[in-house]
Amino acid sequence: MKFQRIQDLRNDADLSQKEISEILHISQRSYSHYETGSRNIPIEMLIRLADYYDTSVDYLLGRTDKKKMRR
Repeated sequence: MKFQRIQDLRNDADLSQKEISEILHISQRSYSHYETGSRNIPIEMLIRLADYYDTSVDYLLGRTDKKKMRR
């Protein structure tokens, strides 16, 4: 499963894969695998990405189109 939304969010934030991988404390190669879907994203990493982009895990996974979480 390709995770287009994490790629779109990264591009919207004008970040390179290297920059977001450093923020997440993982290698650029690991992050690249997550975007392309060649590796599943661990739940912990999904949570970290959702927190960083201030969105929900459901949005990242394509289960909702609502980008912003209600607080």
